[in-house]
Amino acid sequence: MNHTPSAAAPERPTPGLPGPTTADGPASRFSKGSAAAVLVCWLLVVFDGYDLIVYGTVQSSLISETGWGLNKATAGTIGSMAFVGMMIGAIFAGRMADSWGRRRTILGCAIVFSIFTILCAFAPSAPVFGVLRLLAGIGLGGLVPSANALVAELVTAKWRSTVATLMMSGVPIGGSIAALVGIQLIPAFGWESMFLVAVVALMVVVPLGVKYLPETLAPASAAGRAARKAAGKGLAVNEPSGFSSLLRAPYLGVSVLFALATIATLFAWYGLGTWLPNLMQLAGYNLGSALTFALALNLGAVAGSVITAWAGTRFGPIPTAIAAAAVAAGALVVLVTGPPVGLVYFMLVLAGVGTHGTQCLIIAAVASHYPGHLRGTALGWALGTGRIGAVAAPQIGGLLLAAGLGVNSNFLAFAGAAAIAAVLLAAVGLKLKSKLSTSPSLTSTGASNV
Repeated sequence: MNHTPSAAAPERPTPGLPGPTTADGPASRFSKGSAAAVLVCWLLVVFDGYDLIVYGTVQSSLISETGWGLNKATAGTIGSMAFVGMMIGAIFAGRMADSWGRRRTILGCAIVFSIFTILCAFAPSAPVFGVLRLLAGIGLGGLVPSANALVAELVTAKWRSTVATLMMSGVPIGGSIAALVGIQLIPAFGWESMFLVAVVALMVVVPLGVKYLPETLAPASAAGRAARKAAGKGLAVNEPSGFSSLLRAPYLGVSVLFALATIATLFAWYGLGTWLPNLMQLAGYNLGSALTFALALNLGAVAGSVITAWAGTRFGPIPTAIAAAAVAAGALVVLVTGPPVGLVYFMLVLAGVGTHGTQCLIIAAVASHYPGHLRGTALGWALGTGRIGAVAAPQIGGLLLAAGLGVNSNFLAFAGAAAIAAVLLAAVGLKLKSKLSTSPSLTSTGASNV
């Protein structure tokens, strides 16, 4: 399907929404309407971060209060259901965003996530709760690639990396909100209240999306395609889109490397997010200290979003991502040496900067590298396959502990994943340089920006 805007009949802007855009960038300068759309997308990413932490905040309550017969093993399996759903949602929603449009996909995913998250509060049994988490995960997983694809098209190429990176600051911010809200809500209103927070998304954020989100992919009419072909401009009439185009030349090698780098990065980030409090308790710290260590990690992730946004714009997302992944790997190796408490906090901040910052930069690089008709699919592919790392990290961390390998085995595993991500991203950089040297015309797709 070709989504190239028609040259003969320009798309009329929807009333109340930002002005017309193309699949590769905004048609005019960044407007207040575009800023409002970016803010709505950021709020949706905050809910992604909220959902990452919310299950951890209620897990002990589900085991002890529901009478569902859960233990740590079965609770862990249920916890993975949302990640599986996110993987499915990210892969297919990215393709949907390129076919049906960004706006429609984002709103649909937001409604699905909100409804099934709210229903989790009324689940009568563990199997039903797990299915609801899976369905909510599908909606949530589709939000991030679709929102990032839309935002990439609302800003100029110069600011695309910065805005894409700052967008992902919503993940650790949402996670921090879940932890802070849980301290107040669970004792007062029970674990169910944590899932009822999704009412805010359904009643507030979705209506804001209806009002402010534009459609950035203009439908390509037959007349428009004919006019573009006659004018000798733009893409071919039957330009392929979707996975069939993404996973073949000239994109196959880079697409595989981006996916593998995302798997490694999310393994490190989700592994730390899942296991850090427990690891620090096993290392001899009390629960209060363990939670402050987790807070340090998340604050580092927020700072990483800002720092890497600046550095990615100045030095390029790929070189900055390589450096960020290396910093994360080094910081986690230092933790194995048993440093003083002050240095532990600092290393965890660096680990948050490096792991989350690397993922932000990968998203920015993907958004910049692929042309508009493949951007949503490419983001969905990278983030969807990357969820394999998110699903595997909690399981592998638990297996290492069960095998008696100790706390350091987890830190080394997460450090190794970050180091692997750095190597894979270096391979991406070399491959893109090779492409540019052999085919300078590829700069039009955005490769020069990464």
